Amino acid sequence: MDFCTASWNPMGDAYYRKFDLYQMEWNVKEEFKDCIVAVGPYGGPIALMKNYLKKEGGSSSRPVLEIYSASGVLLSTLTWKSGQVVHLGWTVSEDLLCIQEDGTVLIYDLFCVFKRTFTMGNEVKQNQVLEARVFHSEYRTGIAILTGPLKFTIVSNIEDLKLHRMPDVPGAKVPPSCWTVLIQDRMTCILLAIGKELYLLDNTSCTAITLPGLSPLSGAYLHMSVSFHYKYLAVFTDSGYIWMGTSSLEEKLCDLTSDIKQPPKQMSWCIRPRSKRVAIVVLWDKILLVGGCAKENILFPLDEETFMVSELDGVRLISHSTHEFLHEIPKATEEIFKIASMAPGALLMEAQKEYEKESQKADDYLREIKDQNLLPVAVAQCIEAAGYEHLTELQKSLLRAASFGKCFLDAYSPSDFVTMCNDLRVLNAIKEYQIGIPLTIVQYKQLTFPVLLDRLVLRRLYPLAVKICEYMKIPEFQGVSRVLAHWACFKVQQKEKSDEEIAHAINQKLGDTAGISYSEIASKAFDCGRTELAIKLLEYEPKSEDQVPLLLKMKRSKLALGKAIESGDTDLVYTVVSYMKNELNRGDFFMTLRNHPIALSLYRQFCKYEEPETLKDLYNQDDNHLELGNFHVRASYSTEKGVEGRVAELQNAVDEYSKAKNDFAAKATEDQIKLIRIQRSLQEKMDKPYVDYSLHDTIYNLILDGLQKKAEQLYKDFKIPDKRYWWLKMSALAEKEDWEELENFSKSKKSPIGYLPYVEICMKHRNKFEAKKYIARVSPEQRVKAFLLIGDLDQAAEAAIEHKNENEMNMVLSKCSGVTDAAVADKIERAKVQLLKK
Repeated sequence: MDFCTASWNPMGDAYYRKFDLYQMEWNVKEEFKDCIVAVGPYGGPIALMKNYLKKEGGSSSRPVLEIYSASGVLLSTLTWKSGQVVHLGWTVSEDLLCIQEDGTVLIYDLFCVFKRTFTMGNEVKQNQVLEARVFHSEYRTGIAILTGPLKFTIVSNIEDLKLHRMPDVPGAKVPPSCWTVLIQDRMTCILLAIGKELYLLDNTSCTAITLPGLSPLSGAYLHMSVSFHYKYLAVFTDSGYIWMGTSSLEEKLCDLTSDIKQPPKQMSWCIRPRSKRVAIVVLWDKILLVGGCAKENILFPLDEETFMVSELDGVRLISHSTHEFLHEIPKATEEIFKIASMAPGALLMEAQKEYEKESQKADDYLREIKDQNLLPVAVAQCIEAAGYEHLTELQKSLLRAASFGKCFLDAYSPSDFVTMCNDLRVLNAIKEYQIGIPLTIVQYKQLTFPVLLDRLVLRRLYPLAVKICEYMKIPEFQGVSRVLAHWACFKVQQKEKSDEEIAHAINQKLGDTAGISYSEIASKAFDCGRTELAIKLLEYEPKSEDQVPLLLKMKRSKLALGKAIESGDTDLVYTVVSYMKNELNRGDFFMTLRNHPIALSLYRQFCKYEEPETLKDLYNQDDNHLELGNFHVRASYSTEKGVEGRVAELQNAVDEYSKAKNDFAAKATEDQIKLIRIQRSLQEKMDKPYVDYSLHDTIYNLILDGLQKKAEQLYKDFKIPDKRYWWLKMSALAEKEDWEELENFSKSKKSPIGYLPYVEICMKHRNKFEAKKYIARVSPEQRVKAFLLIGDLDQAAEAAIEHKNENEMNMVLSKCSGVTDAAVADKIERAKVQLLKK
């Protein structure tokens, strides 16, 4: 284990080490100082803007943007044809922000594909950008700009563009010697230094700041740096003094003094999460200093120019030949590998090695651990330490030791061991040279697996992403399906293949995989200008509600109409028809509907209630005279309020019915016209409403108003059936209580409805006296019922007995009640007995 600690450097009670991530094989020949450099966190990519000013072939060559993976593999290049770039920075989603001196921000993906642009406002454009910073907070990316007149502008979230102009620094005439972005209580602030003065800018004020515990001999500020999560701040002065404290500017942690007084190129914090130790890494041309609260510092000589990147748990160091990682040795690693360590994990490592040698010492080491009841701790230490190691051989050694130890534990849950094995396989796969994502276990846990999957997809590493999803047993909807959908969206952008080939390849690969929307892939194809490919892909989309909107977007309304009709979804059909109505001219629209009867029928239903005039046009085009007649009838009552207008509409209906050779409808409509004119005359004469009454109600009201002759005339003119007229007049006279006229009417001629109705109508109006007048004229078979209506049970019984009808007897018997009707009941019972004897 001695070789493990050879690269350890002590500082106080902690150790720091620097190890190689990659040997860089890129062709970057320019010095970093001649380039604008941006490196994404969490093992992110490297962007370089090379600015060639020399003459080539008589003209100045343009700047070139190059993007590399962390291992130095070239991902993409772009000859810059826009304005002068001041700063480059990566977003949390690994998009590259290119900030120009006019305040325009252009956003590119990893492959230099332009995504979008925005501007930092007119004030920035007019004054031009001196310096810029890209910062991250809570999964958001922000930008801070310093302009020529020494004014700051901030946008805290580029996805929700809200520009904030920061207050001015009173009396400032020279640019700040250094400045940085602080995040305090979720508020973005600017800390800047002008000579020996510090100022804090927030949204509303500019405050002069004095750092707590600052040495009075510190001098002017030259450089400052905040930690990865904006918790700590470090400042460097021209005396070589370094102050380290909290970013709240309320607490000093420690300070140190460097022998080097010149401004550093970079400063970064090196802090391990949950560690109580803090360290600042200061970079000059040939020296890298690691200092903290301990008395001693660590110095690393540098053979070549280096660029430093702050990470969650350390610092990445990038040079032309190597890519290294500097971090604090985690506690578990320190306890296991420290020379002469007696920690449980160290003893378990020794036990496992001796076991492989088939040595008795293995048992001795195990007994020593078990006697202290520390075997679970030893296993946990080895598992944890395996995650911190970069070399796979060390990972295997530690995991073998953990596996060996857990064999001697009862009821041990292997979940931590299995999880670590899975995580390390993923991390080892993505840190391979061709992939180039050197995540540590700490960064991986913070980043989360879904975000890592997104980053693989962004790099178009689809096969690896699928294998990792399958290995990690991620649900298909969240894993493989998601990756394949992204692959398909990338596939449709390949212009060298035909639409048929791409559509077939995508369908062969995806099939009916759950969680994949062909409509989303088709939408991407359409956005790329490949409409025919999009249509072919939509053929594989099983959901019509996803097919139709995209077809409409592509202006393929006829195809969309067919799909909507096939779906049987009337709302979808209405959606397409509404779109076509606005898209096509009137003639083409009606012609298209005529070729789709279902759509035409639904549109007619819509027009019936919403656009009646359009419905009329449809019927006219079809020469549908019957429906035109019906339309005019409806219009006469729905739109026309005056009598003449209504009559005119009805006359139009008569004409249409005649053309349709529907004699019944034509005659019925003519009768309605005739009735309306009569009603208008009556209304004017009687000064009461008659118009809009039915024929029945008109005659009924005429009788109530005493216009018997007029009612008789309508009866004859409209050929009302006798029974109907008899019922109508009888009811009206009874309601009027004109009993004399009712009696005369009953005697005018033989009643076609009989005389029982007279009894019923009189009793309805509670006039038994008048009802009795009609009993004698009621037919024998209805007489029992008539007597019952007037409550004469004795006569009803006599009639039933006379008819020898048992049903009638039972009907009378059911009306008898108590002592009062006992005689009648007895009479009926005797009659029933006599009837049975016969």
